[in-house]
Amino acid sequence: MIRVEVRNGEPLEKTLRRFKKRCEKEGLTKDIKKCMYYDKPSERPRRELRKLTKRLQAERLSV
Repeated sequence: MIRVEVRNGEPLEKTLRRFKKRCEKEGLTKDIKKCMYYDKPSERPRRELRKLTKRLQAERLSV
């Protein structure tokens, strides 16, 4: 459970920003996005392969 306490005199926006950062640090936002839709087991390796090729192409372009 992620818990953020409001500091004395702190604006709500700043508290929400700290909460969002903690959620990202814990990997909660990534997990929620991953669980938002169902992907078939046969689709997972294809998606990973596309992700890998994109990363390799980006590395090749940046060098």
